[in-house]
Amino acid sequence: MLNDFWETAPPAYKYAVFGGMGLTAIGIIIIVVGAVSSTPALTFVGLPFVGVGLVAHMVSLGLRARAVRKSLREAEQRNKA
Repeated sequence: MLNDFWETAPPAYKYAVFGGMGLTAIGIIIIVVGAVSSTPALTFVGLPFVGVGLVAHMVSLGLRARAVRKSLREAEQRNKA
């Protein structure tokens, strides 16, 4: 039976994905508030949040790739036996 990856994903992957989405959303909200209120300093404050959110997403991709490689290796070992 095939499972959706999200069902079998490691917790670290889920935390990284949600953390990245949350940080990116916070950064975008700060940037929009800074642009609407004509506060250039506030728009620059939001940029690190967006950057860290994107890095968290890249980390989650690495975690997912590692989990997939591990499961493929385990499946290969089962098929050899």
